[in-house]
Amino acid sequence: MSIGHWEIILAILVIIIFFGGKRIPELARGIGKGMVEFKKTRNKITDEMNSVVEDVDKINNGN
Repeated sequence: MSIGHWEIILAILVIIIFFGGKRIPELARGIGKGMVEFKKTRNKITDEMNSVVEDVDKINNGN
């Protein structure tokens, strides 16, 4: 099940009605910044988990 064109158009219209045309760029910018922060945090967590796995592998292999 995916989102169709009509659902996207309806969602955009609802956003315009609720937030107004002037606030949409501000809203989009905020969403974009939030996504960037989420990705940074996700990458940090992934790197930390990989580091822990490497340490455990070293311990298990006796290195």
